[in-house]
Amino acid sequence: MALTETTEYDKIEVVGIYKHVQIRKATVIKKDGTELTRAFERYVLDAGNLDSNDALIDTDISGQSAEIQAICNAVWTDSIKAAWKAKLIADKPSEAE
Repeated sequence: MALTETTEYDKIEVVGIYKHVQIRKATVIKKDGTELTRAFERYVLDAGNLDSNDALIDTDISGQSAEIQAICNAVWTDSIKAAWKAKLIADKPSEAE
């Protein structure tokens, strides 16, 4: 009786004008090759966040799978990053708020 646990990235989607990358990760547990359970986790990656000087700091994707890294690097072009930075700056609360 052998139990195994594997991780699968079974759904990767690029959505919106800022090319957010939505990922569904499945954790699969099998007993002797027969699937017993499958649990899902979802998360979203965006191109980055602002630092205190409003510079865009790229999202660290080094811990992601090679496939996810390749997708992020392909869709997060300089123009997408510039548009995302502009949106983040525009969405910042004003000093009066």
